[in-house]
Amino acid sequence: MVCIPAGTFVMGSNHHYPEEAPAHAVRVRGFWIDRYAVTNAEFKRFVDATGYRTSAERPANPDDYPGAQPDMLAPASVMFAKPPRRVDLRNHYNWWVYTRGADWRHPRGPESTLDGLWDHPVVHVTYDDALRYARWAGKDLPTEAEWEFAARGGIDGAEFVWGDQLAPGGKPMANTWQGEFPWHNLLEDGYEWTAPVGSFPPNGYGLFDMAGNVWEWTRDWYQDHSKIVKACCTLDNPRGGSADASTDARTPQIKIPRKVMKGGSFLCAPNYCRRYRPAARMAQPVDTSTCHVGFRCVIREIAHDAIQT
Repeated sequence: MVCIPAGTFVMGSNHHYPEEAPAHAVRVRGFWIDRYAVTNAEFKRFVDATGYRTSAERPANPDDYPGAQPDMLAPASVMFAKPPRRVDLRNHYNWWVYTRGADWRHPRGPESTLDGLWDHPVVHVTYDDALRYARWAGKDLPTEAEWEFAARGGIDGAEFVWGDQLAPGGKPMANTWQGEFPWHNLLEDGYEWTAPVGSFPPNGYGLFDMAGNVWEWTRDWYQDHSKIVKACCTLDNPRGGSADASTDARTPQIKIPRKVMKGGSFLCAPNYCRRYRPAARMAQPVDTSTCHVGFRCVIREIAHDAIQT
């Protein structure tokens, strides 16, 4: 883990997606954060020790989804399926497929395995899956402000975690999508799916993959920044929000609460979801696992000599 000192920074952005605004000052207490996203090998140790089964490996509770067809309650997760040609970007069902048999053990579909992927970030984990791992490890999930503060690496106000150019000198700095999403990936960074953790340069705090590769869960309920600009993000002064307020107003019939995820993924592209930036944020339903969402953990308020880096 890496020790992140306490500090104040400008959170969010006024220049990109509306959910990032307004930019506002936030003070964060010092904490420790994982140098890398949790890997498949680390998650396997947790599963082996506890017998835990992830949400994608269990049938859904029909009480949570009234009216759902039985086949929609079978164990499954959400997979990316690259279309053969240009599609309407307004309809994400053109590339997302709810897939039986996709889970953390089968990250690229039911026929895939973890062979060669042990040092890749674990995916197909819901918020509860990530939180269960964190508690088993004696840790927690970061708040949104903790995550963003750490991602910035001491460079407050920069566009990316490494500076203001997406690919300085033409060099990809993160595992993202080069080309026209979702059908044409140039693979200039060398990866079509996830990359091994630490494949790209670290940020100023020595943290890897704080942009691209996989989105990462945070503990904050999703809400507009405009509703929370007066609060800061320490445990004794939370940023507020609630599960009920985090649901998507565009789909009032679906009452699944949402958490904030950060960092972007290997599917983020210049022409779509330009969210491989520290200010970027997305809402993710707590019950939904996908092939591009993982997590890392934090420890708060401990003596610096109480943990090995």
